[in-house]
Amino acid sequence: MDISPDKRKLVELAHYKMPFGKFKGRYLVDLPEPYLVWFKQNGFPEGKLGFLLQSMLEIKINGLEPLVRRIQKDFPRHKL
Repeated sequence: MDISPDKRKLVELAHYKMPFGKFKGRYLVDLPEPYLVWFKQNGFPEGKLGFLLQSMLEIKINGLEPLVRRIQKDFPRHKL
């Protein structure tokens, strides 16, 4: 059983920007953790954005932001 993450999805997550609200235009990795916790308590949006926000919360909880920042650096959006 292969449990390795889909690299394209990680690159997409690293470069995805918040599409609305107070933090519109910020990379999801740059969102404050309390903002993501608020979504968890009040309900993540449906669809892709909700999945990405949930994923980013797990990344932050586990202290993996440096991994996402490394992906941003090593795999620039314009090279996708």
